Amino acid sequence: MSENFDVIVIGAGPAGYVAAIRAAQLNQKVAIVDKQWLGGVCLNVGCIPSKSLLKNAEVAHTLRERGKEFGFSFDNLKLDYSVAVKRSRQNSDRLTKGIGFLMKKNNVAVFMGEAKLTSPTAVSVTDKDGKLTELSAKNIIVATGASAAVPPVWKVDGEKVLTYWEAILQDKLPKSVVIIGSGAIGVEFATVWSSYGVDVTIVEMLPRIVPLEDEEISKELEKEFKKRKVKTLVGHKVESVEATATGVKVKVSAEGKETIIEADQTLVAIGFRPNSKGLGLEEVGVKISERGFIEINEKMQTNIPGIWAIGDVTGKLMLAHVGSAMGIICAEHIGGHETVTIDYEMIPRATYCHPQIASFGLTEAQAKERGLAVKVGRFPFQANGKALGMGDYGGFVKIVVDEKYGELLGASMIGPEVTELLPELTLARMMELTPHEIARNIHAHPTLSEAIMEAAHAATGQAIHT
Repeated sequence: MSENFDVIVIGAGPAGYVAAIRAAQLNQKVAIVDKQWLGGVCLNVGCIPSKSLLKNAEVAHTLRERGKEFGFSFDNLKLDYSVAVKRSRQNSDRLTKGIGFLMKKNNVAVFMGEAKLTSPTAVSVTDKDGKLTELSAKNIIVATGASAAVPPVWKVDGEKVLTYWEAILQDKLPKSVVIIGSGAIGVEFATVWSSYGVDVTIVEMLPRIVPLEDEEISKELEKEFKKRKVKTLVGHKVESVEATATGVKVKVSAEGKETIIEADQTLVAIGFRPNSKGLGLEEVGVKISERGFIEINEKMQTNIPGIWAIGDVTGKLMLAHVGSAMGIICAEHIGGHETVTIDYEMIPRATYCHPQIASFGLTEAQAKERGLAVKVGRFPFQANGKALGMGDYGGFVKIVVDEKYGELLGASMIGPEVTELLPELTLARMMELTPHEIARNIHAHPTLSEAIMEAAHAATGQAIHT
């Protein structure tokens, strides 16, 4: 006997559970399926626990390295990293329970187990005890996310060779670590571990760290990491990763020269692969790219009517807030509700290393590559009173503007809490405001947000404090 629904969502991460809630709000009968937990990777072993660890790391760094500056000292400072991990788990558990509450509140039926499409309108769910449940629906949303990409020859053992998953759960610190990859995960763990005194080396194959960001951002972060004694090897390819009796050996090469780095652990943070296998997608005819991503249109529809896909499994932009936005839009199309389309290029991007990085839209280089004449407005946090008061004044705000029309093309920021400053700029872009309106908007003083106002003034050629 099959249970019938209007919508079945496969995957209960930020894309899936948000889609389920929105569909339920639009009077759809909804079921959600996940093989492991509500909240997905983000709430359980990703964005949420990592932010808890980063806060502990910030405190640890201040206590270890900046006591003299703030006027305190310790005779016998002890830092217990296991307590930081425990706090991160408590925060994750709290939010995960909150998702369960939201499912009940919105009358979303929850099925824990492994899902497989048996037809374009049917899903079988096998729970941990092997019990099979058959579900059917007019619409099926696939939101199964992605997993860490690791070359098969690099054997992840969870002790010496790690992905983010093992790294975020371990409650003991290594004395030394090699981080392969300098994207968000790599630089965030570099921040956490170095704050506790771990010897950190980042290996990046491309010519600079955080290579998808503005080049000036990369330079500034490398400068700040150097202060923290984080070593960065850019333009280096990893040839092999070998677990030894005492740790790991990572062989890297650059310009024909090979070097072996020894450490207690290595973290592999080179990217993600979609969780699209074993779902029965190919059997029902869903089109999947060579890299395994589910192909969709702007409505989140696949090529098979009634089957939709959202979040990381589509490879559009692998960020939690993107998945949530896709989930809402998908549910609104299913429910026949007025909705919007996503401009993926203009979506905010946030990295929570120290200093934080936040950006959206085009970098200065990208705008020029497209043949656009641009103006750039900059403002350093060193001239911002709030940043000075916080003792956290490295970095800057950089705004890129179309010279002809004054259109906001993008922004790149590095500095204190810049991830919290980003929404003003993305909202301005969405509402077609120019730097003139941003500059004329009176910002409270002293605040970090004044740096945006000052950069906007600079972009109009009327800089006040620089």
